[in-house]
Amino acid sequence: MSESRNVSYSFLGPTGTFTEAALTQVVEAQGKPWRAVNNVGEAFDDVVSGRSVAAMIAIENSVDGGVSATQDALASVPDLRIIGEYLVPVNFVLVARPGTALADVKIVNAHPVAYAQCRRWLESNLPHHGHLPASSNVAAAASLVESGQADAAIAPPGIEKHHDVVVLARSIGDNANAVTRFVLVSRTTTVPPRTGADKTSLIVELPEDRSGALLEMLEQFATRGVNLSLIQSRPIGDALGRYRFVIDADGHIHDERVADALLGLRRFSPQVIFLGSYPRADKQPIEFTSRYNDNVFIGARAWLRGLLGEPAV
Repeated sequence: MSESRNVSYSFLGPTGTFTEAALTQVVEAQGKPWRAVNNVGEAFDDVVSGRSVAAMIAIENSVDGGVSATQDALASVPDLRIIGEYLVPVNFVLVARPGTALADVKIVNAHPVAYAQCRRWLESNLPHHGHLPASSNVAAAASLVESGQADAAIAPPGIEKHHDVVVLARSIGDNANAVTRFVLVSRTTTVPPRTGADKTSLIVELPEDRSGALLEMLEQFATRGVNLSLIQSRPIGDALGRYRFVIDADGHIHDERVADALLGLRRFSPQVIFLGSYPRADKQPIEFTSRYNDNVFIGARAWLRGLLGEPAV
């Protein structure tokens, strides 16, 4: 395998996407080859096959929640790890071919996530429009020139510098504070060292559909003082009523409270996928009460060993 194949990074392309903007934040990726891909599946295939050392993928946004395509892929592709997260402020423009007026727009080409973040503006200004999904925000604008199937496209600001389009409207996002969260995914099994401002991502499958099963899963965190910043259900797909949960927990696997919660989860469900522990993008230290300090868990195990007559470690 050539060196360039070993060190390249994949991102949802083409050039100019928010995913590429997230990848610019990765220090290790600077000066390395970058591969533009068409979808999450292709990005993960790059990582699994070794074509890329890591891939940048959108996983959550502040308007529409979790990105289901990413969550489902992480559940189905084995041995992937999240090694970092990155935040990108998101805003959009509506663009069209030269000579098109806003009143001419009947079909809007847009990535589904971008479309969701601009829905109120579209319904207010283009109440009878149709939506044509695109693989990326930049691809939506490019298709105006290449295919002509849509009249306008939702795209990132500055897209008119790269394609022959004109801007019909700016700042069309419904939330001026919208942010998309991206994760860098690799096959490494090395866990980044804990910083005190960390996040642990998991996918947990309910072992059976019964009363109290979800509560029992959540208690594994609550009884150890571990806060959850994300919990989202996704259908497993093999039967109605069968769900897995995508979870972000505050803390690091090397934190005693998080490690103990993972042990409880594994006893609760045989289907627990550890996606990784990594520094939070916002670098905000994790707060928790002192009764969940590492030394409390360590002291409890020492107490138990003493009861059993085992030597101290």
